[in-house]
Amino acid sequence: MEVRPLGLHGVLELLPRKFGDDRGFFSETYNAERMAEAGITLQFVQDNHSLSAARGVLRGLHFQLPPRAQDKLVRVVKGSILDVVVDIRKSSPTFRKWISLEIAAKKWNQILIPKGFAHGFVTLEENTEIVYKVTDFYSPEHDRSLRFDDPSIGIEWPFESAAMQLSDKDRNAPHLDGVDLFP
Repeated sequence: MEVRPLGLHGVLELLPRKFGDDRGFFSETYNAERMAEAGITLQFVQDNHSLSAARGVLRGLHFQLPPRAQDKLVRVVKGSILDVVVDIRKSSPTFRKWISLEIAAKKWNQILIPKGFAHGFVTLEENTEIVYKVTDFYSPEHDRSLRFDDPSIGIEWPFESAAMQLSDKDRNAPHLDGVDLFP
């Protein structure tokens, strides 16, 4: 597995090996020993799977506060997304900084998002399916959302706000200055 740093400490692009022939392909998308060899020693406890039927569906920016914070390993099994990660650690030298990465079934890449980062994505294709692992269980008491178009962050989404489909929770999420963050 190839591992590439993405400019925010701990945020990594993972590229699993894929072996194909005329029958199809085989790939280990997660292997704890290979991850440990790359310095990643997380214990995942839950897998999530989402389908977004339309292009331009935005989900996020989401995170859970300690003690129920989650690391996430995200991959796309059908379609593609623009994945966005925002540093929400107040004491971090990259606080408020964000990165984006296209994650696509055709690219066969994944993104590892550590605790202390808000995460969201917008679908670039219809019927996009995302599968992701997390290191803690969902906790409604610790679940938080951050406004996707907060001007203090300045994320460059590939669609105009009015053209994206969002849940009420995401459309009404607070700006960075109005939400509990990581120390």
